Amino acid sequence: MKAYWAIFSARFRVLLQYRTAAIAGFGTQLFWGFIRMMIFTAFYQSTTVAQPMTLRETIIYIWLGQALLLLLPWNMDREIANTIVTGNVVYELVRPLDLYWHWFCRVIAMRTAPVLFRAVPMFLVAGLFLGLEPPPSWASAGVFLLSAFSALLLSGAITTLSSISLFWTISGEGIFRFLPSISVIFSGLIVPLPLFPDWAQPIVNFLPFRGIMDVPFRLYMGNFSPEQAPQLILHQLVWTAALVVLGRILLAKGVRRIVIQGG
Repeated sequence: MKAYWAIFSARFRVLLQYRTAAIAGFGTQLFWGFIRMMIFTAFYQSTTVAQPMTLRETIIYIWLGQALLLLLPWNMDREIANTIVTGNVVYELVRPLDLYWHWFCRVIAMRTAPVLFRAVPMFLVAGLFLGLEPPPSWASAGVFLLSAFSALLLSGAITTLSSISLFWTISGEGIFRFLPSISVIFSGLIVPLPLFPDWAQPIVNFLPFRGIMDVPFRLYMGNFSPEQAPQLILHQLVWTAALVVLGRILLAKGVRRIVIQGG
């Protein structure tokens, strides 16, 4: 366990060096948050149909999405990708570590450090000036944190599985162009999932992407009560476990079939 914590800690510290990128990312996310606020404000002012979320809730949802944007599994660990593409993964195989958990720890660090860099100032600015209200109760805040941690694990499992797919592709660019699109749509980042049409609700509620953003956000703002949290978090954890098992199976198959040129 100490070895995996050391991997996470080392990668986390490396990623903390990218302060300028974090500042630039914060500015970009603040800009897009303003754009989305204006779009949804215009929508609510023009619609005559009752919506499942109020404008106040939607604004909270928007700023939570901007704060936790980098939880989405929309990029790969380039170092892992390079080890597979170049064949240097053989050096990873001789380490006295489980390769899957080695990569998983790296991915969790890759998701955690940038999120913390951008989320803290986003919560401060949006909370003070832009309509991001605190949770309605301490219970809501507590289940939000638990759900956000589960979302981190779920995102890590999806990203790791995507990296493992590189054993069967040339560059892996295809899946890492496709994955961001479905992630941002089905997580609720573009349009909050409650605003999806009725026929789509069973689909979006089943898919794992809901657990990355929609579930933590609605627990935060009280759209889901704390009493509903165990079932919702269980949905996140079940998908995480299923994706971890699938990832380990595929990794074992990939390692057995891998051929390194020249050796």
